[in-house]
Amino acid sequence: MRENVIKDKSFGFAIRIVDLFKYLVADKKEFVMSKQLLRSGTAVGALYREAEFAETKKDFVHKMAMAQKECNETIYWLELLNATDFLGNEEFENINKDAVEIIKLITSIIKTAKASLNTKH
Repeated sequence: MRENVIKDKSFGFAIRIVDLFKYLVADKKEFVMSKQLLRSGTAVGALYREAEFAETKKDFVHKMAMAQKECNETIYWLELLNATDFLGNEEFENINKDAVEIIKLITSIIKTAKASLNTKH
């Protein structure tokens, strides 16, 4: 079975988000933004998993676009947590780098899928 980079990266990212959520709640006593981060950050991989079994190519593109939006929202929450000093620069840069890498992968997958849709018509 071949390696699935986006599946592995989005799952690993979700684990990091869960760990960050636990830290923000326990150590920083931050409950609102951290909950939003948890929701959007774990949704990325969940939406990819849905896309794996999409009924059509259009459905696949739609689910991947939703994952892309959730990843972008996650980046927003990370930036906000950093700007409000709940997340230090080093921690922010590290996890944000992963989020940016994932959103780039998803964007590339969407472009490829859309291109194959357009060539069939």
